[in-house]
Amino acid sequence: MRIKDLREDNDLTQKELADYLHIKQNTYSQYENGQRQLPLNCLVALAKYYKTSVDYILGLTDEKKPYR
Repeated sequence: MRIKDLREDNDLTQKELADYLHIKQNTYSQYENGQRQLPLNCLVALAKYYKTSVDYILGLTDEKKPYR
């Protein structure tokens, strides 16, 4: 997944994204590190936040633009 790269490219902290997702910072950290699976609702929320597709976040495409 590309959530760490997206976060760093946007100069955000794990805490800021955790607050946006209404979760704890350590939970978000576990998502980034692959220790915990990212729930679908968080995946969709992050895609909307970054204005990209879930496919891009999951690494299924290199096209950053969201679908129409």
